[in-house]
Amino acid sequence: MPDKPLNNKAWFLVLPVLGFVLFSSLVPMMTVVNYAFQDTMGQNHFFWNGIAWFRHLLDPSTDSGQRFAGALTRTLLFSLAVLAIEIPLGIAVALCMPRHGRAIGPLLVVIALPMLIPWNVVGTMWQIFARQDIGLLGAALNGLGIPFNDTQYPVSAWSTILMMDVWHWTSMVVLLCYAGLRAIPDAFYQAARIDGARRWAVFINIELPKLHRVLVIAVLLRFMESFMIYTEPFVVTGGGPGEATSFLSLDLVKTALGQLDLGNAAAMSLVYLLISLTVCWVFFTAMTQIDRRREG
Repeated sequence: MPDKPLNNKAWFLVLPVLGFVLFSSLVPMMTVVNYAFQDTMGQNHFFWNGIAWFRHLLDPSTDSGQRFAGALTRTLLFSLAVLAIEIPLGIAVALCMPRHGRAIGPLLVVIALPMLIPWNVVGTMWQIFARQDIGLLGAALNGLGIPFNDTQYPVSAWSTILMMDVWHWTSMVVLLCYAGLRAIPDAFYQAARIDGARRWAVFINIELPKLHRVLVIAVLLRFMESFMIYTEPFVVTGGGPGEATSFLSLDLVKTALGQLDLGNAAAMSLVYLLISLTVCWVFFTAMTQIDRRREG
C-alpha cells in the first residue's frame, strides 16, 4: 500500500497558540535583557552599560553581591532541605498505600488535596497556624515551653516555611511514586516471594530501580518549585526576621520593585534563569546517562 501523504493542516490550529506563547515569553525576556546591559538616567534615556551589572552582582565585596550570595545560599539550603525530607517521605507513604481495593480512589483524592490549594491561601493558613495567640502550632509549642515565634526567631521562621512546603508538596511525590509502583509487573514480586526475599531486599532490588525515572522527575520538579518559591514565605514571614527567609525570589522583587534598581534586578533575573536552566540540564543529562547504562 502506498504511504499516505502527511496532513500538516493541523499545524495551522497550533500556530496561534505557539505565536501567543512566544510573544508572551520573548517580549518580557527581551525587556529584561535590555535592562541588564543598559542603564538609564530617567525619561527613557538609556545608554550602554555592558556587563557592569553582572560584575557588580557577582562581586562579593559589593553590597548587592553579598545580598545575592546570601539569598542564593538560603535558597539552595531550603531546596536541599525540601528534597531531603519530601523524597524519602513520599516514597515511604507510597509504599504504605494499598495497591488494590475500593479505598484507593478516595485515598488518592485526600492525598492530592493540599496541591489544589493556591499558594497565597497556603501561606495565609500557615501564617495563622503559626501565630502565638490563636495558632494551633505556635500556641501549642509555647504552651509546652518551647519558644516559637516565626516573626522573631529565624529557626521558627525556617521551620514554619519548611513544614508548610512539606505539607503542600509531598503529595506530588507520593502520587508520582505510587504511579511508578503500580507500573511494576506482579511477576517481579512473585519471583521475590519464591526466592524468599525480605521486604527491604524487594525495595532495594526491585522497587527502587524501577522508580529511578519517576524519582528523577520528582526531584527535578520539587527542586525547581522550591528554588523559585516566593508566595508562601512572602505571606508568612515577608522574608524576615531580618533576612533569614529572604530567598532569591524575594530579594529579586525587593530589588526591582522596592528599590527600583532595574539594572541590578535584570542581571539577577538572568543569573537566576541560568542557574535554573543549568540544573534542568544536569538532571536531564543524568537521566539520559542512567537510561543508556541500563540499556547497555
